[in-house]
Amino acid sequence: MMTYHIGSKQHSTTSTDLQQRAAEVAAAAALAADKVDNEARFPSEAFSAAKVQRLLGVLVPIELGGEGVTISDVADVCYMLGRACASSGMIFAMHQIMVAILVRHAHDSAWHRRLLRRLCDEQLLLASSTTEGQGGGDLRSSVCAVEPDGPGIRVAKSATVMSYGAEADGVVTTARRSPDAAASDQVLVAFTKEDYQLDTTMNWNSLGMRGTCSAGFAFTGRGEPAQVLPDPYQKIHIQTMMPVAHLTWTSVWAGVAAGAVDRAKQFVRRAARNANGQVPPGAAQLTRATASLKALRAMIASNLQRYENAASQQGALETLDFQTSLNLLKVSGSELAISTVMTVLQTCGLGGYRNDGPISVSRHVRDILSSSVMINNDRILSSIASSALLIDGPTSVRDAC
Repeated sequence: MMTYHIGSKQHSTTSTDLQQRAAEVAAAAALAADKVDNEARFPSEAFSAAKVQRLLGVLVPIELGGEGVTISDVADVCYMLGRACASSGMIFAMHQIMVAILVRHAHDSAWHRRLLRRLCDEQLLLASSTTEGQGGGDLRSSVCAVEPDGPGIRVAKSATVMSYGAEADGVVTTARRSPDAAASDQVLVAFTKEDYQLDTTMNWNSLGMRGTCSAGFAFTGRGEPAQVLPDPYQKIHIQTMMPVAHLTWTSVWAGVAAGAVDRAKQFVRRAARNANGQVPPGAAQLTRATASLKALRAMIASNLQRYENAASQQGALETLDFQTSLNLLKVSGSELAISTVMTVLQTCGLGGYRNDGPISVSRHVRDILSSSVMINNDRILSSIASSALLIDGPTSVRDAC
């Protein structure tokens, strides 16, 4: 059986073809973005288009019905969707994280290979359930457990945040390995929609990212033991969950920032035309926003290359330096994205501050503010504080990335 590593170059789909298909989805997402935000509803238009363009299975290996694209290809799609509609981009990113996990960590499992084939055939949308009870963003600890249920298994979980859970076709959830396992002895279990029940416990009325529909649910899933992924969650988290999440999320946030910069450019051009070519005072802020967006994109590109190089090297993903760098990408990337969008707000002035009008960036501001609290930056910085002390500083500027 073939072993497939996320990041390997084995796809036949060209980047141009993928971007053209993603552009169709982004266009559908952009048309509905304001309604999705106003109504706090799932971006059905974007994901209907994504299914038509068969984007949900692009990361799956060719032999299982997918296209075997790289994480960099997926990140480009996340950027394009984030530029059009932050919620659409983030949902796509979350789905692809789950696909990446199944591809890398369950490629020898017949049950999960069948799931991946079905995902490609039916364009299934996968959600994740990692937030539980009062634990907040502590992904490395679970209360619920995989319990015996006759010949099968059962997982009952208080999922206080499950993005697009009601709209998903399947859920991949963390749980303790067994009822007597420690909180940190975790596994992932994949369930398809027919396997579980969701009862809403908390609604989603948020400042931004309203279309992710990240409500709370009482989750009860039943299945067979084969649905538990073979690798322990600790390994999955280190090799795939954390790095792919931070790469794709940051790409979405860069897309949101790019969408805001687009509106600022529109404002400056219009103002200059109306003033016989004289640019408004806010044009200086546009220069700053453009520069910070460029720096953000370069940061992401560098880390994407680093991940894809490390993904095929034994042990490279587990190194302290790599883990710290990818965690810092999330922190630095979110801060730079917020800074970019807030600078755009200064560029556009009152027109950008309004909730309506062609240069409004209020949705972009509200959406981008989620980036620093989606797994809180302070939590990440605290968790890697000791690690940072053990890493030697670079010896040259070219070694700094």
